[in-house]
Amino acid sequence: MALIKCENVKLSYENKVVLEGLDFEVQSGDYLCIIGENGSGKSTLVKALLSLKSVDGGSITFGDGLKKTEIGYLPQQDGARKDFPASVGEVVLSGRLNKRGLRPFYSSEDKKAARSSMEQLGIWELRKKCFRELSGGQMQRVLLSRALLATSRLILLDEPVSGLDPVVTNEFYKLISELNKNGLTVIMVTHDISASLKYASHVLHLHSEKPFFGTKHDYSKCECCKEFIGGEEKCCH
Repeated sequence: MALIKCENVKLSYENKVVLEGLDFEVQSGDYLCIIGENGSGKSTLVKALLSLKSVDGGSITFGDGLKKTEIGYLPQQDGARKDFPASVGEVVLSGRLNKRGLRPFYSSEDKKAARSSMEQLGIWELRKKCFRELSGGQMQRVLLSRALLATSRLILLDEPVSGLDPVVTNEFYKLISELNKNGLTVIMVTHDISASLKYASHVLHLHSEKPFFGTKHDYSKCECCKEFIGGEEKCCH
């Protein structure tokens, strides 16, 4: 059963329809890249997948026991997020807030999970450092560690390499790919078409006429989608 299933979804932004007739599924272990021009509805869809926005038509359902609170989320970087007045360890631990419930303090299990996550991403030695003193790449690893603390099943990444240099970008893509190979389902919103075709298993191309959804192989073979890959968006899907 699909982890997420969108059927005939219609979404609006500021009373204007931005997506309509959207159908796609995310299976356990998939690596889905969502691409499209500015204004194509990517951000609106992200909010809907996170249950922060209601659909105007159709349905988004969660299956295979996935709960809405079990989606790890790495948002786009912004100035406010870069200025956290907290240590790396505190930022990562905050990924457990939803699971902590009414408990006033983090449990030993929470702290153990945080350490495991930081070690996995190579940031354990940074745990006492102030978050705002980190480089852009280090910040993204910390925020990814925080997101992973909230889930072991599915993570949603919104333009995760925006503003990072090419070397750090490549390292981050490899890291996400490795997590996916180890069983984590990935949904990534990105403008990077080459990375989509290199790492993704599936592509969702949001287009003004009809969205494309399929495997990256089907996408790369689609004649009209090749125009978008070449930098000119002319897709019949």
